[in-house]
Amino acid sequence: MGDAFIRHIELLGYEKRFFPSQHYVYMFLVKWNDLSEKLIYRRFTEIYEFHKALKEMFPIESGDISMEKRIIPHLPAPKWFDGQRSTENRQGTLAEYCYALVNLPHKISRCLHVVNFFKVRHDDMNPVTDSQIKKPEVFILPKDAKKTLSDITGPIVLQTYRAIADYEKSSKSEMALKAGDMVDVVEKGESGWWFCQLKNKRGWVPAAYLEPMDGPDESEEQEPNYAGELYFVQKSYTALEEDELTLKEGDTIEVIHKILDGWWVIRKDETTGYYPAMYLQKAGEMSTSTKSQLRNWSAPPRRSTIRNAKSIHKQGRRQISQETYRRNSRKYIQSRRNMREKFQNKASVITEKNEQEENKPKAQPAVPPRPSKDLILNRCTESTRRKIL
Repeated sequence: MGDAFIRHIELLGYEKRFFPSQHYVYMFLVKWNDLSEKLIYRRFTEIYEFHKALKEMFPIESGDISMEKRIIPHLPAPKWFDGQRSTENRQGTLAEYCYALVNLPHKISRCLHVVNFFKVRHDDMNPVTDSQIKKPEVFILPKDAKKTLSDITGPIVLQTYRAIADYEKSSKSEMALKAGDMVDVVEKGESGWWFCQLKNKRGWVPAAYLEPMDGPDESEEQEPNYAGELYFVQKSYTALEEDELTLKEGDTIEVIHKILDGWWVIRKDETTGYYPAMYLQKAGEMSTSTKSQLRNWSAPPRRSTIRNAKSIHKQGRRQISQETYRRNSRKYIQSRRNMREKFQNKASVITEKNEQEENKPKAQPAVPPRPSKDLILNRCTESTRRKIL
């Protein structure tokens, strides 16, 4: 047979070990081209070091030269302290990473670096343990949580954005930026805060400070919806700019334009203006723990307040003036009123017609003429003919 290569890697779960100190290892079932199946154990720090070395071996495919040519999947850096919760939550990402890795071009998926990392080691066959200490605890990944091949479409490639200006973080959960930094966006929140990664740093960044590599991101924003979506104000806010609105907790408003920087255009009665999206909750939607936590954050900066002449936001992004929002809102409200009035008038006209028809005297049926004597004698029965004779 030729050189050994891996056909499939399946994440089975993880194991909590207590020797030489408490730590966690992931369990993988590796299926080889000779149809053998081997069980191996790896710490996440080992997997991440393997991943970094793989990226260095293939700089083009890892996106170091051009992000458009990146095919090696993304893998988040380990946390300073990996507890059981982070070990458990990372299983889905690892499962997708392994699937994408095996399906890369053969020069990557079958290289010695990949083959050697997933080969069985002595420790896999005889895990180091101590009878005087607690036995390892095994946590198997539930069957319904395992993704089939059809569920995973390909490598995990995150979008890369560029910082258009310096940003100083104001809390531990945020991440500072320098103008020109390239970050991978892990999660885009409607609140205007995006979770990003920069090398081995991770944190929340205002979306207003980021722009895509290939052009303005206006296409990701929804078009204005002057019909409006019903929302409730979860947290009060006092306007700082002329085009913003001051609202109190519990107010009912209509959202007419959702914008990426987290400042949405809303309508209160016939007045429109900007309001922080993170302080709003959609009508009929339950508040989640994440949204409740966001309420305690400050609103992200607005994109229009960031000064950077080189930003493509100013070159290509379609901006709508507040006057346009107000004018179109008034038109929509007036058309809605006209429709309501037209419907009410039509209903009243139909009611009047029905009443008039009911009040008209009903026409009496005409009395039919009596048949002639000859007609009775020719067509009626014997008993009827006797009555006229």
